[in-house]
Amino acid sequence: MTTAEQRTDVEALLRRTLAAHKSMFLATAGSDGSWVGGVYFAENGLHTLELVLEERGRTLKAIKENPEVALVVSTGSPMEPFLQARGTAVVVDGAEDEAVRQRLAAKVPEVGPFLATPIRAVKVSVPTWRVTDIANGWLPGKDFSA
Repeated sequence: MTTAEQRTDVEALLRRTLAAHKSMFLATAGSDGSWVGGVYFAENGLHTLELVLEERGRTLKAIKENPEVALVVSTGSPMEPFLQARGTAVVVDGAEDEAVRQRLAAKVPEVGPFLATPIRAVKVSVPTWRVTDIANGWLPGKDFSA
């Protein structure tokens, strides 16, 4: 298999895995220490994830203090394909905030009631993904960069 064919296979699995999941685990580190929580997300291309966080929550506070995050998109079983990455989170306002909410509601309709609470929209830039598929021999996982 050529490098181009392998990149195409990795990209295809990355796209399928992002599309198949509505939520992910997001890890942050701030003055209150390290924290990981589950969040709904929508992908905006392969290297930007969008989400909302409660205004008074620990995760948003940590992002404001330290925008570097880590994340996992997974069912929780290591025998099913999963994604890992580091990224940079940015709180967005105005038209960007509204666009994030719309894309999130389109992918995750059950987020509707949450959107009516005090929340902030966040974009996470993911420069490189680690795509792992143990059942198909991708251990260690394959990196996919922008």
